[in-house]
Amino acid sequence: MEVHTRTVHILGVTAHPTTAWVTQQARQFLWQLGEHAAEFTHLIRDRDAKFTAAFDAVFASEDITVTKIPPRSPNCNPHAERFIRSAREECTDRVLLFGRGHAEKILHDYAHHFNSHRPHQGRDQLAPSDNPNVIPLPAARIKRRQAVASLINEYHRAI
Repeated sequence: MEVHTRTVHILGVTAHPTTAWVTQQARQFLWQLGEHAAEFTHLIRDRDAKFTAAFDAVFASEDITVTKIPPRSPNCNPHAERFIRSAREECTDRVLLFGRGHAEKILHDYAHHFNSHRPHQGRDQLAPSDNPNVIPLPAARIKRRQAVASLINEYHRAI
């Protein structure tokens, strides 16, 4: 999660993550970011044994400082912890997942909803992808669209 914008990136889904898998996900994430990776200065991570020196080196190669949170202190990474709680309560606790592919699709759909539509108090009720410099015009009608396997309703201004 990008703390400044609250934008969430889903890197991958697996039932049994290993050190090599986590390191490969970090490489692919930086590759997907491309030139946007230069905007990142820090990565905050927990102390899971899967995050080794090889994982840290992937980010160090892009001049991103990796910071570990203190042991047993989830409050030191509140933005990520809050996203995980939201994803569980609003998404994965409400649907029976049939496998890795299904879980990945549901989480990507939820991340799209989270980044495009879900308001955030830390951003003055804007979604992460909303431009704070644009003032929306009031609309006469509101349309409802179901998202994330019909678990969430999204509301849009009708044109």
